[in-house]
Amino acid sequence: MNDVPETRARNTVVAAALDLFATQGFEATSVEQIAQAAGVSRSTFFRQFGGKDDVVFTDHAVLLEQLREFLSQPHENPWAAVCEASLQVFRHFAADPELARRRYGVVRQVPALRDREIVTVFQYERLFDEYLRRELPELDPIEAVSFAASVTAVHNHVLRRLLRGTKKVPSSVLSDAHDALMHRVGVHPDGTPPADDDVVVAVFPRRMPAAEVARRLGSQLS
Repeated sequence: MNDVPETRARNTVVAAALDLFATQGFEATSVEQIAQAAGVSRSTFFRQFGGKDDVVFTDHAVLLEQLREFLSQPHENPWAAVCEASLQVFRHFAADPELARRRYGVVRQVPALRDREIVTVFQYERLFDEYLRRELPELDPIEAVSFAASVTAVHNHVLRRLLRGTKKVPSSVLSDAHDALMHRVGVHPDGTPPADDDVVVAVFPRRMPAAEVARRLGSQLS
């Protein structure tokens, strides 16, 4: 992870760039203008970022690296770990919602940035998918990608509520949605309350007649 001074220096450049993008447009803003507004040299800018579009998406690059580190650690419940990773991303943007909204406004106005945003979202989804397959080798790949896509979709929905509005959206909104998702899939760490359509698994003595086994199972399933 980056240390605090480096993070602050990067955020200063990001804020200056977003101001220029908002006032004079993304295409009309040069790297030299961004560097001058942020009080850094052109060479310093290129050490921190690869280009103008990297300024917009620098948080995602940092977050993806942090999530890879987080998911490389042992976790008791891989499904809950994916949800926690999603929460970490949301908390990052919710910590400075005004900056996040300014960035969102720039992305919405530039088709090339919107395309890159789609690719960036898929990077999170792929990270979650690959993690679940690695931690649960016997898991059906369809179940892994379905859960990863669901977590990402729920995250994006709640994040857009934050970015498109003016009110604070607490992280509990997202965590509650994650809890509901894990309950639906049956993987919540706290277990899932029994439902009428649950499958009953039972153990019977080998000597019990097959007809009696069927009768007992039938009575439970009905």
